[in-house]
Amino acid sequence: MAKTGLISETDSSKVAELKKELKFLVKIILEEDQNNECISNSNNSSSLDTIDKAKEVLSSLKEVKLKNSSLVRVNDPSISCPSEFLCPLSKQLFRDPVIISTGQTYDRPFIQKWLKSGHRICPLTQQVLTHSFVTPNFLVREMISQWCKTHGFESPNVVTNINEDGPTEADRDHFVSLLDKMSKSIPEQKAAAKELRLLTKRMPSFRALFRESAESIPRLLKPLTQKTIRFIDPSLHEDLITTILNISIHDNNKKLVAETPMVITLLIDALTYGTPETRSNGAATLFTLSALDSNKTLIGKSGALKSLIDLLDGGHPLAVKDAASAIFNLCIVQENKVRAVREGAVSVILKKIKDGVHVDELLAILAMLSTNQRAIVELGEHGAVPALLKIIKESPCSRNRENCIATIYATCISDRSKLRDLREEERAFGTLSQLARDGTSRAKRKANGILERLNRSLNITHTA
Repeated sequence: MAKTGLISETDSSKVAELKKELKFLVKIILEEDQNNECISNSNNSSSLDTIDKAKEVLSSLKEVKLKNSSLVRVNDPSISCPSEFLCPLSKQLFRDPVIISTGQTYDRPFIQKWLKSGHRICPLTQQVLTHSFVTPNFLVREMISQWCKTHGFESPNVVTNINEDGPTEADRDHFVSLLDKMSKSIPEQKAAAKELRLLTKRMPSFRALFRESAESIPRLLKPLTQKTIRFIDPSLHEDLITTILNISIHDNNKKLVAETPMVITLLIDALTYGTPETRSNGAATLFTLSALDSNKTLIGKSGALKSLIDLLDGGHPLAVKDAASAIFNLCIVQENKVRAVREGAVSVILKKIKDGVHVDELLAILAMLSTNQRAIVELGEHGAVPALLKIIKESPCSRNRENCIATIYATCISDRSKLRDLREEERAFGTLSQLARDGTSRAKRKANGILERLNRSLNITHTA
């Protein structure tokens, strides 16, 4: 058995220092013997001290060497390493075992070198690789660790911080072949879409490949444009929309994806006709794309807000939160606030809040929309103030209470008739005074602002 590894930099430095000191001490000992044919007692004592010191240094050197003996390559014929612990490429003990698409295990640095050189077959089986990403083999790694512990060896150092390299030529060839299948039979489309969904989830390099050609995304989505969306195979639809979501995660792809013709239209269709997961991932894609301000405007103009609000109103719980996140992000832009209110966002959001559905996210949207005059009118019409006051009294979340009071403040500034309800609330429960004492800084400002208006209106009444 060959024990493999390297002495650490710290120990290597220590060895060098010990050797240097030992060399110096040995030199003194030899020179003393050569220069003094008759050694006096005092000189003899000094010489013995030097020898003792040299023995100590030699002993320390031995300890360091023994400590790292399992890390230095030595032959030990009495111990046989299991063959499955050796990389087929390096013939050495695995340091970072990974599995490739054929199921074979290799050491990461050696198989990556093989793949980067353009090989598209498994070195051991000669099978064609379906993809070039690798998966850690934790089972083999743990088995090696236990075996080393049993035999008194130090486990091999795991390779860490592997940099994500760009796509290889093999990756590009495979990428093109998958896109080609989008123009073939439905079974081939489904298989290719499933693999692209997996590859773009796990490999940033595959997401980057879509930037290399403006035709890549249209080719990917071709099955969705060949027939009416309602008649697309649900699993194929889901995989293609999810692949677009994966591509959009990469910041450098957001503009490309949003500006590719038909993408936003197909995402809107997904919100309406997809499976619950397809709808959720369609909303999540719009949320991800809306990180760019230019995309916020583009998505808003496309009519996506109506579909997101409809999804928020009647969608599967899986999709509602993603729809809310997308609406919030889009409404940061003023013109999208107007669109959202026009499409009925206020009544839908209030209904969901009263039902206790995703209250945190929806209160944040409501507070944002409350700067719109039409929204304020609708808040009054749908009895928002009592519902929001109830949350202030019952919710332990300071952020929710802050958003509630911000919305109430905007409402009562515009509609003075609401001050009467607030005055009765304050007399009965002291809700506003308590928030003015215990709320966030913004909540305190809004609560105090309302209290000041209540006092002014009361003084005016008394004067009259």
